[in-house]
Amino acid sequence: MEATKSCLPSPFPSISSQQSLFSWRRNGGLRVTRAKLSEPNARRANLSAKKKERILVPSYSKIGRGNMVFHISEFLNHPSGIEAVLNTRALHSIESLDCNLYRCVLPQIQLLNFEVAPVLDLQVTSTKEDCTVEMLSCKFEGSELMENQNDRFAASMRNHITWATIDSESFLDVDVKLNITLEIYTYPFTFLPESAVEGPGNLKVQ
Repeated sequence: MEATKSCLPSPFPSISSQQSLFSWRRNGGLRVTRAKLSEPNARRANLSAKKKERILVPSYSKIGRGNMVFHISEFLNHPSGIEAVLNTRALHSIESLDCNLYRCVLPQIQLLNFEVAPVLDLQVTSTKEDCTVEMLSCKFEGSELMENQNDRFAASMRNHITWATIDSESFLDVDVKLNITLEIYTYPFTFLPESAVEGPGNLKVQ
């Protein structure tokens, strides 16, 4: 499983016919369009989760280059760094859609007695100061019934990674934010206030 950081045009222009995230321009570039819920006036529950942590980063000498060490920004611009950020070992598959855009398929999970595979489209942006992973799309692949639920929820995620050195030790500061919007359309939840869904839902996503 290898995530290759390539800026060549994606060889899969037909993806846009099945997914709402990407559509192809005539010059071969990609335009990002975010998923929308099916009913603009429907009642919705808003769920969210946040997590911050600091991770100690070991230093590794560059082979054949004396005692020089990799800077974290240099590592995160390398394909192996992208694999580490996206945690590719936990994925069922990953493919590069375009420069810094990746489609990640998670292992199947059991949801409402159905097996579904979450499919995430992620954008990775690395600079000398930080690295940001943004989820542009989240869909379920499986039975037709489950795929129809894709129009009834929307999700966004942003993982912002910065780094610092304190007393000669390097650290990563990770700040993750997840937001989910669910359409409330099934009995008995349609008779309950949004808070009846948001309360237990927020506990579940933490």
